[in-house]
This record gives sequence, structure tokens and C-alpha cells, in this order.
Amino acid sequence: MEMTKLYGLSLVSKEKEVHELLLRNEASRRYQLSLSETEALALVESKNQTLRKYERLELGESILGKLVDAFEDSQYLDQGNYLETLMTLQDLFYQYKNECLDLVSDDELLEFMREQFEEICYGDLDYLGGTCLERFKEAVKAGWGDNEERRKARYDKLTTEKRWDKDVYLDVVKELFW
Repeated sequence: MEMTKLYGLSLVSKEKEVHELLLRNEASRRYQLSLSETEALALVESKNQTLRKYERLELGESILGKLVDAFEDSQYLDQGNYLETLMTLQDLFYQYKNECLDLVSDDELLEFMREQFEEICYGDLDYLGGTCLERFKEAVKAGWGDNEERRKARYDKLTTEKRWDKDVYLDVVKELFW
């Protein structure tokens, strides 16, 4: 089989992935989130399309379980946006795995995505993909390294604007009106 025909291949069966996602509902229900069987299948199919789009192979455990685990308690997820957000996050994950030349581990990329999604992007997926992950990619390509302080310095160096800070805003409003 030609290599180009292998892209988009996941060695985990759809049925197994769907089953594993449905099992995660038990934990995510405490955050009022769950996937129906139809939604879980749609998420798996979306991931497989993304694998083809970015010409990736998935040889081990599916990333979807880790993605659900990483984001299920996000303050920016609700049942109405859960599936769509997971689809976008898995697409961003594979896009930036490619763009970072696989120089970061899955866990490291997921951790960065989660941190930025919650603390910097306030749930804004466009800001996550268009700004934070772009900077992350540039930091990785510039020599991300294995020292946490050096990583942060490389990322911060690429920051061109500061994100709106809710606490600073509220302090200014209090000063002006109280």
C-alpha cells in the first residue's frame, strides 16, 4: 500500500473509539457534559477526516479520550457547544502537531492548549488557533527546549499584545464609578 493511502488511518476501530468516548460520559456528566452515540461517532469521523487532511497516522491510543479528559471541566464548555468545540480542538491539535514538526509531545500540546483556552483565550477557539498556537509553533521552531523558564521566555518574546485582563478592567471600573 502506498504511503499516501495510509494517511488518515487510525488503527483503533471506530466502534472501540465510540465505546471509549461513551465510557468517558460517566466522568464528564458531573460537568453536565456527555456525548450521545451519534455524537461520539461524528467526533470519531471528524478526527479521521482531520487525520487525512493533515496526512497523519494514528497508531496508538486515540487522542480523543485525552482531549475529552483535558477539557471536560472547562468553564467555557456546555452541552450546546461540547461536540463542536471538541471537533475544533482535535483539528487544532493535529494542525499544530504538524506545524510544530512533532517536536512536542501530545500531552505537552494538550496541556498548552488547555491552559491557553482557559486562562488567555477565555474559550475563544479562534484566538487559540490564530494567536496562541501560532506563537507556540514559532517558539517551538525557535528551540523550545526542555527548560520551563526558557520555554516561557521564548513564548513570551513572541507575544505582541497582551490579552484583556478582566481583573484590571474591574479595578479601573471601580476606581471610576465608586
